[in-house]
Amino acid sequence: MSKPSPLYRVEFIQGNERYELYAKKLNTDSLLGFIDIAEFEWDTHTSLVVDPSHEKLKNEFADVDRTYIPMHAVLRIDAVCKKGLAKITHIDDKVSQFPTLPYRPRNKD
Repeated sequence: MSKPSPLYRVEFIQGNERYELYAKKLNTDSLLGFIDIAEFEWDTHTSLVVDPSHEKLKNEFADVDRTYIPMHAVLRIDAVCKKGLAKITHIDDKVSQFPTLPYRPRNKD
């Protein structure tokens, strides 16, 4: 029996919004300081209730094959068994991410 392909939940911040995406492929080798996310997984709605943030997210990434997210914007990456609902959550205006380097240079002394 073949193993099912892994599924990842990626949470990151862009502007004043927290994005939660599901994807099958992640890669850090393509571009230094960025995470390459590809093969997005979208929930097929089986209920009457539709989440507008899910639809907004789906439309935003409709023509995107892969996206590059800066490592310092990523909150967490989880390997999950089941696909959940991709969504966008608004973050309070008083909380903002401070830009940082993806790595810390070492002192050579």
